[in-house]
Amino acid sequence: MQQESISVFYDNAKVGYYVADMIVGNYDIVENKACSALNSDHEAQLLNYLKATKIEIGLLLNFGLKPEFKIKIFENKYK
Repeated sequence: MQQESISVFYDNAKVGYYVADMIVGNYDIVENKACSALNSDHEAQLLNYLKATKIEIGLLLNFGLKPEFKIKIFENKYK
């Protein structure tokens, strides 16, 4: 699996980048974790990825002791 780089812009200037675990068909961002439980920091990370792209659906998957998943949707009319 190859990670995907996402450029981050501020006032039309590139200020950095995020690295997402996987982008599926330019429609979904998938972020994989292997921790005891998902928390708000993981959700914030995924929302930041969605805000930096035109992608509106994100999947947060945890393969830790208790597998779990969350779906995040960020609708942005300016995209």
